Amino acid sequence: MERGLVATHLNVQAGECIKVKGKILPEAKRFAVNMGKDSSNLVLHFNPRFDSHGDVNILVCNSMEDGMWGTEEREPDIPFQQGDKIEICISFGTTELSVKLPGDKEITFPNRLGLENIEFLSVEGDFAIKAIKFS
Repeated sequence: MERGLVATHLNVQAGECIKVKGKILPEAKRFAVNMGKDSSNLVLHFNPRFDSHGDVNILVCNSMEDGMWGTEEREPDIPFQQGDKIEICISFGTTELSVKLPGDKEITFPNRLGLENIEFLSVEGDFAIKAIKFS
């Protein structure tokens, strides 16, 4: 997957939120927002797949520790579509992460790595970033 934005040395603490705003490309196959310690240790791999890896309109979340993927959690209902302008708000906590999606939909994902802060963020794939905000 083509990498768009990579940010390091962030020091996002528990209770803080990362907002990613942008546009899903009209012919998007997939995109991903990754957060963690570094590119090999991801507390969250947030990966909407419109038509990728044999999946159609599935939201896949996962973690990665020392370069090894964990067990995928799959949501069958993506609350947005190709061409949409969206804002995703990811709240980081020491036990879980909460992802607020369009249409008042929210998913949670466990902090499997037990991270106390987020140092790495990347956005990749078929997504044009408009803004990233830390709050």
